[in-house]
Amino acid sequence: MTVTYVIDGSDVTGLDRFWQVIGEAVNGPGGYFGRNLDAFADCLSGGMGTPDDGDFVIEWRDHASSARALGHEETARHVRRLLGRAHPTNRPALQRNLDEALAGHGPTLFDQLVEIIEERTAPGTLRLR
Repeated sequence: MTVTYVIDGSDVTGLDRFWQVIGEAVNGPGGYFGRNLDAFADCLSGGMGTPDDGDFVIEWRDHASSARALGHEETARHVRRLLGRAHPTNRPALQRNLDEALAGHGPTLFDQLVEIIEERTAPGTLRLR
């Protein structure tokens, strides 16, 4: 039986709030489902609340609200935080990502989250509503 996890996109006001919303959708109130992009990708692989057999759907309702909240401005804020603690060899690439986000170009956090879901799950697992 396929399990459906619902994300209410209107509740996503930024990346920190996304982590709370997805955690609660999958694991209930106070639930954890990653707090960074790598952990999120790992959690989608099963064993962190999702069925190990991958038989689940993420239904992202009002995803347009989330796309705005996780747009270039939030992406720039996120990259700035990463830049502050990045290894010196990673800083030039992060700076390019920051410059792109500040100019309103390149992938947003929303784009990255969607890509992770699509790469880590079976086809049809993500439903954008």
